[in-house]
Amino acid sequence: MATRDPKPRRTVKQRIQLVLVVASVLVMVLTGTAWGLYRDITAGITTTNVIAGGDDDDADNILLVGVDSRTDAQGNPLPPALQRLLSSGPDSGVLNSDTIILLHVPKDGGAAVAFSIPRDSYVNIPGYQRDKINAAYPATKALAAQQLVAQGVEDPKQVDAESSEKGRSTLIQTVEDLTGLHVDHYAEINLLGFYNLTEAIGGVDVCLKEPVNDPLSGARFQAGPQTISGASALAFVRQRHGLPEGDMSRIRRQQVFLAAVADKILSSGTLTNPSKLRSLISAAQQALVIDSGWDLLSFAQQASDIAAGNLEFLTIPTTGTESNARGDVVLVNPAQVKTFVDQRIEEQQRAAEEEQKAPPLPPARVDVIASRYVVDVQNGSNLTGMAAAVARRMRELGFVSGTVDNTGPTPTSVVRYTGSDRKAAQAVADQLGGIPVQSEGGVTPGHLAVLLGADFNPATLPAAADDAQARPVTAPSGAAAPITAAGVPCVD
Repeated sequence: MATRDPKPRRTVKQRIQLVLVVASVLVMVLTGTAWGLYRDITAGITTTNVIAGGDDDDADNILLVGVDSRTDAQGNPLPPALQRLLSSGPDSGVLNSDTIILLHVPKDGGAAVAFSIPRDSYVNIPGYQRDKINAAYPATKALAAQQLVAQGVEDPKQVDAESSEKGRSTLIQTVEDLTGLHVDHYAEINLLGFYNLTEAIGGVDVCLKEPVNDPLSGARFQAGPQTISGASALAFVRQRHGLPEGDMSRIRRQQVFLAAVADKILSSGTLTNPSKLRSLISAAQQALVIDSGWDLLSFAQQASDIAAGNLEFLTIPTTGTESNARGDVVLVNPAQVKTFVDQRIEEQQRAAEEEQKAPPLPPARVDVIASRYVVDVQNGSNLTGMAAAVARRMRELGFVSGTVDNTGPTPTSVVRYTGSDRKAAQAVADQLGGIPVQSEGGVTPGHLAVLLGADFNPATLPAAADDAQARPVTAPSGAAAPITAAGVPCVD
């Protein structure tokens, strides 16, 4: 059932989606191993002291928060023209943390899982009251700011910084109480980061089941696969009116968008393009806030499996909606949420253990050194997500990821090469069911161009590259099926 905001004005305000937080973190994760870039990234990122204590479990839990702030991470106002582009209506001065995801990353490098928490979830907010979870940050920040002013603090930046830490800390505690997981790290992104990131990577591929024309969000899209960026990306992730399940449908949108962002960064050569990489770093520095104790270089080494696409997105279970003094709220049962989170993490741990016991993936031919070659993949079949699945398979075999894209309907699959690269092309073809190879002068030397046609058999890929949505997942009533980076499905 769709929910509605208590104030109509808020229906047209930009609700920044968490996809950029994770995407920015992924950028840092995947570039952190190069010390020069790591230093450049961390030197310009704003930090906040919000993590209290720690635990000694075998995973890191990262709270990812999106805010609709009209300032950058350093508190500088965004240009008026950009403010008009990113949101509608007058600035109320109220910060909204409308997207919240808890990312669970095993310290042994296993697969990660991201739990989305609906912004209208009705919860107990420590030190405040029972309210929507997206009130935890702004409401307690406002109260802290009032107290600081009453105590005689006159510097506006000091008031903003200290009150923001209070708001973030309260949100962290609220999420911990709801999920039962200790939050080890914090990352926050604003509107500017969202806009700049999608522009920097050249757009993101998404797919819609039906055409959309929603004047409230500005979402106007055709049905089917398409590439979006900038303002159109903002409209895609903020739309909730006209969707079957309102905010729940919007959460699905942000999840598939994040999966697509992750796949674009990881598999399309973005990280090997100096210009794009610098743009990504600049976006992170302008719009990202992280906790002061986060060692990003260590996290980069820990989270290597995210780079392999092993990232799953789930929404916590809900039990319906109601209208009360706090407006239209989404009901959640903390005990049910804790059980769901624990069960999913345990399932992932068991799956990781089984994967370690399984025989290794078949290697490429021994006379080919995979790391010498870049593999570009185009999908001309009628199978959604095959280009991404094949690209991941090639990465598993040691090849370097190149461009990953869709193309027009193609009847026959082929691996194209140039010059003396036939052996490498044949090694790739053998891994894809023995499809033909073809010499083509237009292929860049050192690259292998895989074209997937209508005859491509996805059964030739190992189970690790299957669309994770085909894998049965037990979830409580109200929880959506998972979305992963292994092929982005079409959504409402």
